[in-house]
Amino acid sequence: MNSNLNFDRHRRLRRTSVLRTMVRETFLRPTDFIYPIFVTEEGSNIKSEIKSMPNVYQYSLDRLDEELDEVVALGIPSIMFFGIPKVKDAVGSGAYDEQGIVQKAIRQTKQKYPDLVVIADTCMCEYTDHGHCGIIHNGDVDNDESLTYIAKTAVSQAEAGADIIAPSNMMDGFVISIRQALDEAGFSQIPIMSYAVKYASSYFGPFRDAAESAPKFGNRKTYQMDPANRREALREAESDIKEGADFLIVKPALPYLDVLRDVRNQTNIPLVAYNVSGEYSMVKAAALNGWIDEKAVVLESLTAMKRAGADMIITYHAKDAIRWLREE
Repeated sequence: MNSNLNFDRHRRLRRTSVLRTMVRETFLRPTDFIYPIFVTEEGSNIKSEIKSMPNVYQYSLDRLDEELDEVVALGIPSIMFFGIPKVKDAVGSGAYDEQGIVQKAIRQTKQKYPDLVVIADTCMCEYTDHGHCGIIHNGDVDNDESLTYIAKTAVSQAEAGADIIAPSNMMDGFVISIRQALDEAGFSQIPIMSYAVKYASSYFGPFRDAAESAPKFGNRKTYQMDPANRREALREAESDIKEGADFLIVKPALPYLDVLRDVRNQTNIPLVAYNVSGEYSMVKAAALNGWIDEKAVVLESLTAMKRAGADMIITYHAKDAIRWLREE
């Protein structure tokens, strides 16, 4: 070796496992995770695996407690409910019904586990017979009329005991409409976790199987963001902060880590990455075929979301990830 060479010795800090841990910059913790749960109003004794999402299930309310028990035992601090109603209609009335499926699930959860943070996904696509996230007029979603129904849904979820309202419909003005409605109903203490940056993504396919929410016509490109746009995400985030959002969500996560970092650089409020169904299902499919090391890929992917700036991650991997972290 040429003794005159002068270069940095970066490998000194990678020599042992303990050294690598000492200098590690980004960590995953159980408290980082929010776990989505699908509850169905149809039937009883239902724990139905979603075909396109292995190990993810729809639960009837009489089977919900077993899922909650596992979540709490693992130390997951927060869950997010998505509901599948028995009946759908043009205005998504099941979304804001005080006896709706999500409202019942919230009350049941808070009665059994009052300290478990319950986030209510606040949208209409699971409840409308057309599958869109608002009220349809002349073949398109009417932005301003939809706000009335979205706000009603948020208030009904807060009345049921939701700790956080998470509107996901991407209507302009949805945060301020919900904030005003919550405040007027006496829920000024309830925070809003806005799906501020939600792309019209192809990665949502398996979720639409799980939530039975695929649109019956057209698509959601007139209200969800164009995947080609980066700067627009900053405008969306800025608007929601001005309107009163307490958290911001970027959805999906892995294909939009650049956007996640941009939003992190722009704001100091809590930032959430949504590790969506398509991301989950692709990893599961590859793992089931023996093509990848599932544990290593999942933990690397979740770490990438934290490294990009996420404070929290909504992920279907949450239960497995916590078990794997405990092994390390």
